[in-house]
Amino acid sequence: MNEAKNEFLMLFTKYIKREGSQKLLLWLESSDFFIAPASAKYHLACEGGLCTHSINVFKRLADGFCREKGYKDFEEASTEEKEKVAICGLLHDLCKVNFYEIEYRNKKDEKGVWQKVATYVINDRLPYGHGEKSVYIISGFMRLSREESIAIRWHMGGFDDAVKGGSYSLSHAYEQFPFAVMLHIADLQASYLDERK
Repeated sequence: MNEAKNEFLMLFTKYIKREGSQKLLLWLESSDFFIAPASAKYHLACEGGLCTHSINVFKRLADGFCREKGYKDFEEASTEEKEKVAICGLLHDLCKVNFYEIEYRNKKDEKGVWQKVATYVINDRLPYGHGEKSVYIISGFMRLSREESIAIRWHMGGFDDAVKGGSYSLSHAYEQFPFAVMLHIADLQASYLDERK
């Protein structure tokens, strides 16, 4: 877990310089961000999973961004481009900060003996949606561009409860802001390819 935290802090401080970013980083360090799971029972449902997932999404997004722009290396990107990728990759799931709790449930082991097992459960103290909650939290510390806000808001794509059955807003967002599509794809790649059990 310390490895992931150190890597996250290095990436954040290297690429994110926007006014308010240091206050956001202090808030993250005072929260459960570095120990929280990425999900209750799916990808990286373990201590430190959220931090690891955020790093994985950043890496996938940086790779996809470089391919799209024709850069051989992420360092070829402008300072502004690198900051945009870092903000969206590293911070897209801040909605999961202080979101999970541990409960104990009884479960039979391989021998049929009941054991108390720790499981993650959701305790949503700020029921503000998924992507929009992340935008709301980040915006309390630093200003996001419209493109960054749209990308983070729609990073779940069709998996978002707000778009069950389809959404014209999602289609329009992806048409107008291709970077939002890149973030969605990076999130899928991290969740379903990099973080499989």
